Amino acid sequence: MSLLLNNARYIDWKTLEFKDCNILVHEGERGKIEFSGQVAEEENPTVIDCKGKFVTKSFACGHHHVYSALSRGMGAPSQIPTNFLEILQYIWWKLDKCLDKEMIEASALATAIYCAKNGVTFVIDHHSSPSAIEDSLEIIAAAFDKVGISHLLCYEMSGRDGLEAERKGLEETERYLKNGNQGLVGLHASFTVGTSLLQEAVSLAEKFNSGIHVHAAEDSLDEELCQKEYKTAVIKRFFKAGVLQFPKTILAHCLYIDPYERDILKESPVSIAENTESNLNNNVGFFSPVGLNPENIFLGTDGMHSDMIRSAKASFFVGQFNGGISPDGAYRRFRNVHEYIRKNKFQGDGENNLVILDYDSPTPIGPENFPGHFIYGLESRHVESVISNGRLIVHERKVLTVNEEECFEFSRNMGQKLFRCLREN
Repeated sequence: MSLLLNNARYIDWKTLEFKDCNILVHEGERGKIEFSGQVAEEENPTVIDCKGKFVTKSFACGHHHVYSALSRGMGAPSQIPTNFLEILQYIWWKLDKCLDKEMIEASALATAIYCAKNGVTFVIDHHSSPSAIEDSLEIIAAAFDKVGISHLLCYEMSGRDGLEAERKGLEETERYLKNGNQGLVGLHASFTVGTSLLQEAVSLAEKFNSGIHVHAAEDSLDEELCQKEYKTAVIKRFFKAGVLQFPKTILAHCLYIDPYERDILKESPVSIAENTESNLNNNVGFFSPVGLNPENIFLGTDGMHSDMIRSAKASFFVGQFNGGISPDGAYRRFRNVHEYIRKNKFQGDGENNLVILDYDSPTPIGPENFPGHFIYGLESRHVESVISNGRLIVHERKVLTVNEEECFEFSRNMGQKLFRCLREN
């Protein structure tokens, strides 16, 4: 099955070259796109008229938390947090313990739908559900596949829930990777990961040619406890343990790192996922790119939402206070995740992943000023249609692959179930 996008104005996501053309889109993870005015009769493609609209590569999220999807509108915690650790203890570590398999499925479906409607066709997720670890990654993968969103998953292991949870997390990770799924080895953060678990995680990553996905120096607490317990800084600890040897490794946040740690990261092959709005929400500080390789920095949402254009704008505006960033720099940071996916040979982010943008610009737009339009004009409301692996999954702002009404009815029911659990615990 193929799609023909007629009368498109194509924007090359790398060069920002504009091209007026017809685009033939072939389905499949290895499907290609062709710029051609002629289509063979045997192709018999589905035709979409893109006159007056823009077509470009779809988007990817570098750090998400599916498990937070049902938190929207939940009641205030029994105790009001006064610092980052208490935010985790009173909110997120209570929430993730309440999750069961049905809630995980509802969370994943809702997240995948929001991603699709925001033009996001590839998600790197970091999952936690201590009371329902077994098969949790398969549940998320199945929900994402149902909607049509490609994914790179991991289970967030830590020592905060005891040795049994550690063991189950390791087993879930190994089972998921052993079954041939593309995934990473997930860890929560240095301050909740002991020496033995860290070593076992690195061994798993080596065994399956994977990498580590972990929060790093999100708050000063992470560094303080690392110094107290291990007599070293977070990045130095990860370096010594072998975490930074893997090109697939993702470090989320990296706010509280000193110049020496920045030098270590600059010389390593790992990537850093910036999550500006989450940092603001938790009042932990601001990310600074100073001393880091700009090509290894990409954007996530940390589960706050599924809108990567919004994340890019937040990165730009907050970036004015820390190291400076131009509209072009923010756009590049927004797109760097595709290079991470490509160089590590993950599937699901090929050139046949596209968005059709109905962007009603009041001024001329071209290669020279596109970054300005990206920051000051373009929004997710302009995403009209979305093509994932050559398959049309959103058309005229409606998801085609699942029944949205049924999915959200399910998620609302599971949300009520979650809220009851939070009230009772």
